[in-house]
Amino acid sequence: MASLFKKKTVDDVIKEQTKELRGTQRQITRDRTALERQEKQMELEIKKMAKAGNKDACKILAKQLVQLRKQKNRTYAVSSKVTSMSTQTKLMNSQMKMAGAMAKTTKTMQAVNKKMDPQKTLQTMQNFQKETAKMEMTDEMINDTLDELFEGSDDEEESDNIVSQVLDEIGIEISGKMSKAPAASRNNPSASTSKADTISDDEIERQLKALGVD
Repeated sequence: MASLFKKKTVDDVIKEQTKELRGTQRQITRDRTALERQEKQMELEIKKMAKAGNKDACKILAKQLVQLRKQKNRTYAVSSKVTSMSTQTKLMNSQMKMAGAMAKTTKTMQAVNKKMDPQKTLQTMQNFQKETAKMEMTDEMINDTLDELFEGSDDEEESDNIVSQVLDEIGIEISGKMSKAPAASRNNPSASTSKADTISDDEIERQLKALGVD
């Protein structure tokens, strides 16, 4: 029972109208087909009366044929109007749906704008930028202060330790090589010294490359 008293929507009305227009179009097509059959029969009848020499009957039938053809042409005109009405109805339905969508969108935008305060939003953004700038300045000041307090202490000590370690490792390797080297000749000490110097330079360069020190 509730469905009987349900209020029709725009889509329901459009569907009913479209259905009625299709029914009208089919009826017009049937009428045109019937007129075409009558037209052919009347043409045959006029030919028959002409062969019989009945001119009066031919004139009467010819007038009826003219009226029948006019009626057939009217069916084409009516059919075009029905098609136009159906198309126009669909266009109107589409436009109404677009208007409804725009109305819903407008309501949504209005609700959002009511909830949002542009001044508060702008103030929040400005405060955020201000606090971010303060934080960056504070961080920079702390880093500068720490750099001043510990500058030249740990860095220099660590650098000295690395250099000492490298030199110690090189010295140990060189000492091992030099212990296997032949003793310097008493008669020619300069030659032995030169050979030892050559070994030292090569070993130093090799060890520095191995340690990644250029």
